[in-house]
Amino acid sequence: MPATSTFDAIILGAGAAGLFCAAQAGQAGLKVLLIDHAEKVAEKIRISGGGRCNFTNRDLDVRAPHKHYVGQNPQFCRSALSRYTPADFMALLDRHGIAYEEKHKGQLFASTSAEDIIRMLLAECATGQVAHWQPCAVKKISFLPSSADAASAGSYEISTDRGVVRAPRLVLATGGLSIPKIGATDFGYRIAQQFQLPLVERHPGLVPLTFDGAAWQPYAQLAGLALPVEISTGSKKERMSFHEDLLFTHRGLSGPAVLQISSYWKAGTPLQINLLPGTDLAALLQQAKARSRKLVVNELAALLPTRLAEAWVSQQPELQRPINEASDKALGKLAEQLSRWEITPTGSEGYKKAEVTLGGIATQALSQQTMECKTQPGLYAIGEVVDITGWLGGYNFQWAWASAFACAQAMAQQQAAQA
Repeated sequence: MPATSTFDAIILGAGAAGLFCAAQAGQAGLKVLLIDHAEKVAEKIRISGGGRCNFTNRDLDVRAPHKHYVGQNPQFCRSALSRYTPADFMALLDRHGIAYEEKHKGQLFASTSAEDIIRMLLAECATGQVAHWQPCAVKKISFLPSSADAASAGSYEISTDRGVVRAPRLVLATGGLSIPKIGATDFGYRIAQQFQLPLVERHPGLVPLTFDGAAWQPYAQLAGLALPVEISTGSKKERMSFHEDLLFTHRGLSGPAVLQISSYWKAGTPLQINLLPGTDLAALLQQAKARSRKLVVNELAALLPTRLAEAWVSQQPELQRPINEASDKALGKLAEQLSRWEITPTGSEGYKKAEVTLGGIATQALSQQTMECKTQPGLYAIGEVVDITGWLGGYNFQWAWASAFACAQAMAQQQAAQA
């Protein structure tokens, strides 16, 4: 290798967005270098969906991205999502002979293993003749202004532990802060700050929530218990609700219901949980009172998991009796509590358990058509490093594919125009 190698585009980050962008740009005729500091490629793909990768969602409505995406401006992702859809990615899997299946609410998974999708992305990169340096540490990034020599003016010079490289286009596909054990860092945000791009405050997203102290004590022994619920948070105007499964853990609550609501939950505000959605519990308890002499807890256990019924009734002495001896007031209170359990998390499990990072590079700094920075020519940002976060269920991977495709297409068009 010469002291300084030149490329048409350098992509930082070999996750979902980076791999797909590299493949698309390479196949469009660009000379591409893909760099990642980690030992393994695409670890987030590898561990997602229980090892089968929930790679997209059939229910995505590209005309109304705010339904499934969070950020200061969810509408920003509409352009990219409308140009590369779930059907487009499914067609790519079909071409590679990769079987997939729908599990729940439009969620699509590889039938065999996430490794099939990783192999497909690497094969696509190979087709595009992408150079791939991994593991490779980036030591310094510099932008060479127009005052530099004509050949390198307007290029990015990157010093790595494999040498110095230059390109007129640099793509940040560096991901977020979630799951640091597989290599997540704040590297992309630091580069954004270097080039004075605005950042939206980061928080763990799609993350289990935790509870401390006496309020959680009655439920601490329910770890592993799961049930379908309706979960809500926020004021009337900004209220969000999900119908999903809730999972009790040793430290709090998890499961799809809590992961979804965590992206909308604000510290210090309560969650409202209906433990028996679609059920008129007050009426059922009154009917049971009229016909049964069983203990309240036994009647309740016919409607809820037994351990949960026991935990609930154990807190209320007036309910520790046959249901026909319980007062209407006590039964009415029980129905209200179970239909509107209100509890305030004290925190979350943090980035170590978060599936995504909320916040990131502000969308106002980027072109929604090209993903290029408005104030820094040739610098692009795609995927999770941007302030666009999808719901649980394949939406984040679809944003990775779509933003990568938009970026690759824009770079190819720019290259062709300059040729």
